[in-house]
Amino acid sequence: MEIPENTVADLTRRLRRVEGQIRGIQQMLAEARDCRDIVTQMSAASKALDQAGFLLVASGLTWCIANPDESAAEGYALEDVQKLFMKLA
Repeated sequence: MEIPENTVADLTRRLRRVEGQIRGIQQMLAEARDCRDIVTQMSAASKALDQAGFLLVASGLTWCIANPDESAAEGYALEDVQKLFMKLA
């Protein structure tokens, strides 16, 4: 499956942001910050990670629709990509 360079760059930025959020949560725990604040940050990190996953699957689905024969030959039949989407849902 071919993922466009701009999508890879976007995914990389998103994952780095999530990584920073996770480090921030760890610091909040070490500082014994308020539980509500920590849960809020955990929720934000989780949502950001979900959005990155959806972006990746959407890009793959777009590629599969545009290149059905090539995607099937690479083992990415449309049904397989749909299953990936459902793993994130």
